[in-house]
Amino acid sequence: MYWCSPHLHSLSFSRSKNEPLETLNFSLNRIMAKAGGKGVNLKDKLDGNELDLSLSDLNEAALPKATILDLSCNNLTSLPSDFCSLTHLVKLDLSKNQLQQLPSDFGRLVNLQHLDLLNNRLAMLPVSFAQLKNLKWLDLKDNPLDPILAKVAGDCLDEKQCKQAAIRVLQHMKAIQSEQDRERQRRLQAERAMEKKREAEQRAREAQERELRRREKAEEKERRRREYDALRAARQEMETQTKKESSEIPKPSSVSHPSQLPRHRRSWFQALLKLLLLIFLCALSTVAVCRVTELQRQSLCISVNALYEDVVTALKSHKIVQNVLHQNSQQ
Repeated sequence: MYWCSPHLHSLSFSRSKNEPLETLNFSLNRIMAKAGGKGVNLKDKLDGNELDLSLSDLNEAALPKATILDLSCNNLTSLPSDFCSLTHLVKLDLSKNQLQQLPSDFGRLVNLQHLDLLNNRLAMLPVSFAQLKNLKWLDLKDNPLDPILAKVAGDCLDEKQCKQAAIRVLQHMKAIQSEQDRERQRRLQAERAMEKKREAEQRAREAQERELRRREKAEEKERRRREYDALRAARQEMETQTKKESSEIPKPSSVSHPSQLPRHRRSWFQALLKLLLLIFLCALSTVAVCRVTELQRQSLCISVNALYEDVVTALKSHKIVQNVLHQNSQQ
């Protein structure tokens, strides 16, 4: 049989002759004694009515692999986070404590078949409770349960009612778990849809930006092409104008008639002819005066006559001039 000590620090468990050997036989003093070699003091771990054994460097050897654990008739308000590592438990008695909630991973105790939570302060059970697929017996009486959960659990006044409570509560928690899974799936799908929408919007914005850049490049290219065409047209127009002006200016021929020359060129040509004619006449007059008159003995006339004789001699040496002179002499 199991009996409860009125004080937390003197909590102990015993096993009757008819109970299996796997039944846990230990007290908190024995646990601390196993950790005592590591400098752990029980008084240092007490905080009012709560005993905190975390960070006590307890290992699996400190907690034997018992299948039955009785923690009833204490003032436990919560269970440590590593409590659910006792997956070998088959029977667990947490009745007549001050537990306000069970660990969130309580469903790790998958081998649990008998669970007594009588007279605690539980309002809800963790969703992982649905994983206790081997649970056959459950007592939730005298807890401020949620009305729906209290109605599902019902009474546990005899063995049959407690077994039915285990079945109904498991079904209820599985339904809650399924609903939460569906809700989680819906949220996940909504998040994925939102993410896809954001990605689609991002792709649309990127496509718009690419299209805008493409249009800007096309417009810039078109602007440069128009400038190039305008420049080329202006150059062609200038070349055409130059050719037109060049075509309007007459080209001089190899033998040009004075009447075909421009008026200003004709005037210069006529003036040059008149000047040459005047010089020629002056030269003839000077030669005639120097050869006929008495001035032929003057130094100037002597030079002119000598020059005249040299010119006549040079002309006579040329065949064409000789022929001309000969014809003139015959005539």
